[in-house]
Amino acid sequence: QLENIINAYKTLSKIPSVLGGKLIKNGSKISSRWSVRNLDKGKNTKFLYNYVLNDSFNVIAESEFGIDISNELLSSISPQETFKAVIREEKDGKDAKKQYLEVWKKNNLVHSIDLTALDIHGDVYADGEFGSLDWSQDESSIVYVAEKKLPKVESYVKRKADDKPKINGSGEAAPKKGEEYLYRQDWGEQLVGKYLSVIVVCKLQTETCTILEGLPDSWCPGQVRFSPDGQSVVGVAWQTEPRRLGLMFCTNRPSCIFTLTLDGHMKKVSVEGMAVRSPRFSPNGDLMWLQRSTGGPHHACHALVMLPNGQREVTTVVGVVQDELKIVGGDSFYGVYCAALPNRCFSADGKRILLSTQQQNEVRSYVVDLDGGRIVDISNKSKPCSTTILDIKSDVILATCSSMTTPAQLHVARLPLPGDESSIRWVAVSSLPSLPGAIHASRVEYMHLTHTDQVSDVNSFSAILMLPKVEGKAPLLVWPHGGPHSGFVNSFSLEAALFAMLGIATLQINYRGSTGAGQSSVSFLPKRVGDADVKDCKYATEEALNKYPLDRNRVTLTGGSHGGFLVTHLSGQYPDLYKAVVTRNPVTDVASMYNSTDIADW
Repeated sequence: QLENIINAYKTLSKIPSVLGGKLIKNGSKISSRWSVRNLDKGKNTKFLYNYVLNDSFNVIAESEFGIDISNELLSSISPQETFKAVIREEKDGKDAKKQYLEVWKKNNLVHSIDLTALDIHGDVYADGEFGSLDWSQDESSIVYVAEKKLPKVESYVKRKADDKPKINGSGEAAPKKGEEYLYRQDWGEQLVGKYLSVIVVCKLQTETCTILEGLPDSWCPGQVRFSPDGQSVVGVAWQTEPRRLGLMFCTNRPSCIFTLTLDGHMKKVSVEGMAVRSPRFSPNGDLMWLQRSTGGPHHACHALVMLPNGQREVTTVVGVVQDELKIVGGDSFYGVYCAALPNRCFSADGKRILLSTQQQNEVRSYVVDLDGGRIVDISNKSKPCSTTILDIKSDVILATCSSMTTPAQLHVARLPLPGDESSIRWVAVSSLPSLPGAIHASRVEYMHLTHTDQVSDVNSFSAILMLPKVEGKAPLLVWPHGGPHSGFVNSFSLEAALFAMLGIATLQINYRGSTGAGQSSVSFLPKRVGDADVKDCKYATEEALNKYPLDRNRVTLTGGSHGGFLVTHLSGQYPDLYKAVVTRNPVTDVASMYNSTDIADW
């Protein structure tokens, strides 16, 4: 049995997942980035794969093999597609590493700058919170974010060679004594070691890198990009005082949208009391971003706002949705929950924006009219799945479509004219990998559940059941998500697929407090943690057992973080129902965590 489990995992680990993609040559070419587990290396291998399409979006040429890009941290193609910039990291000895900025023109490496040797900043930020790599419109400059260089430190008492003499005042500043063990706050989970960032502009003609000045010392900038005229940058700045709180999965941290000219003049453009992210310029020069109020749930519904070109007043295009909003075609829309907008997200005329966001059990994609706020669902509706937009160029859209039984694959479509968006037609680009028959044979069921015995503002929630095809009744694994303000969607999961191959059904529960179901659902859970969410999981379990061919005598639990918190509650409160429990980093001792966690406010 153990050997079968190992072999099943090895089989599934060979299925690649899409990291991103870029449309080139007005949408006739696709440069896609993928990732696959490399079990022998113990890490993921990233690779590049290209496609060429005809006018009907049929593939007429593609790469023979994937190209390993595992040492690429960031990459960006210039606006006129003349150059490609790459931030590359390579080993330098046993433990040391070096970072380079490379600029390619076709098959020529026209610039290669050793950023480590320049020694004007620390590591380049390549994470999803701060990281960015953007070109000016004239393709003369590149902007990125890096760790601020710290002064050298040394012990008060450690012996050392005499200080090197300085000639005409040159040389490094004297090290600071006694600060080698000084505690410095970073930004928490997955951002450990990142303390304070700086904005760096590289002028390619002279190969000079300059740190932009003008931001307050208490601001930590990120997500920067050039303005259309190339004379300033726009970005997000997070407050570092009174203390840094974890940013990963936490969209509620005080922050602002700013503009900063290359000569150091700063202006704040977002309103006070907001948490903001993902600034984007439209082809018309309008600046758009996502925002929500600070504090409260770590993730919540966002508003999509716009600062029209040449104006000073911010307008709301899509507001925070409390429950649901009926959109074109009568579909229900539950608000915007995405962590970021696509890098390129506007129609060619700049009058419509495209985005993807969780909506109950799926990720769905929408086109929004900037003038009237008209919203149209343009998701792939050929079967239940999640549709995520990666890029748009010349009104050609690149997206991924994925379900629990189908790994993510690339699709393209042409954006229809305004008023006719619902007629969109998606065309598959990439081919599906070979999948085990047990995955194809499994079925996915959406469960929409409502408490009838409770009187509260929010009584409904949802769950996703993946049911393998087995003889008799299948054992059930109950699986609440972490967060708690996150959610499961119908997209490919190696873990769920593995359980299906082993004949185990999985019940992924989006209890009240999950995202994708309106702000009211998110706001419902605080003050009811450990009560309402536990009851939702128990209720979903009972409904699944009553409705589907599941074995009541083989019900188990698994969950991580807040999900681990829930499964420990469930196993203790309902020991006759749940036979076993497996937790991953469960929140089980809040009192001891308070002084060490990066999310003490939670």
